[in-house]
Amino acid sequence: MEFGVGIFFTDYSISPAELAVALEERGFDSLWAPEHSHIPVPRRTPMPGGGELPKRYYDVMDPFVTLTAAAAVTKRLKLGTGVCLVIQRDTIQTAKLVASIDQISNGRFLFGIGGGWNAEEIENHGAVFATRFKKMREQIEAMKEIWTRSEPEYHGEIVDVPKMRTWPKPVQKPHPAVIVGGAFPHSARRAIRYADGWVPTASRPPYGDVTDFPPQFRQMAAEAGRDVATIPVTIFGAPENLDRLKRFRDQGIARAVVTLPSAKGDEILPVLDRWAELIRQTMH
Repeated sequence: MEFGVGIFFTDYSISPAELAVALEERGFDSLWAPEHSHIPVPRRTPMPGGGELPKRYYDVMDPFVTLTAAAAVTKRLKLGTGVCLVIQRDTIQTAKLVASIDQISNGRFLFGIGGGWNAEEIENHGAVFATRFKKMREQIEAMKEIWTRSEPEYHGEIVDVPKMRTWPKPVQKPHPAVIVGGAFPHSARRAIRYADGWVPTASRPPYGDVTDFPPQFRQMAAEAGRDVATIPVTIFGAPENLDRLKRFRDQGIARAVVTLPSAKGDEILPVLDRWAELIRQTMH
């Protein structure tokens, strides 16, 4: 099992470059950056799990910018969007962004995607909240054409891409891993249908504990004719608890991602040191 870190990069957090170097030095395999373009005011959509929406959601930087900064100072660290709200982005331009960062990083990009929960934010971009997941699937299908063909085109019910020529193509072949984020069972079904991985959250009401789901996920994959080995599971929000981490490992979880606060290095680096020891203990 590998270990990654997720963080909302802001103008008051540790910088992407500083964190990326620290992660690579301590044996982490990946860095994940989430996305919100903005938070509408007022908003009617409650935060998943309830409670007040943290300030970092309003302040988070663009993930492609922060991950590019991280790519420039590292050699091994994988760089993931955790997650990219593709439904709020232009399909053609996002395909170019993904291919470009995969080139800049020499094939280290992980394309985590999600349909989002904030209806007002999504609608501000001209997307329809009720059909966002259909749009997301069609966008990914179109992007795969763009990444793998010299003259791609795609014609869906929502997404339409005319025949074109566009480069660069990704370093990874046929393309970077597309990893669907979200709760069981709906996002798991999406991952099985058209993706290369699934990202549930470790624990979020009312979805229960993620350790309940791997057997069902494997059964769903088998019923759909997918080899579950081609859909590795990454868990976001991994707890600082050795017993649970070993349970993840024993259940075949591919990667556990630690969520860090949007804080400066003097607060973050000691946390990473504790996790480096947990990683060592988990792997022995």
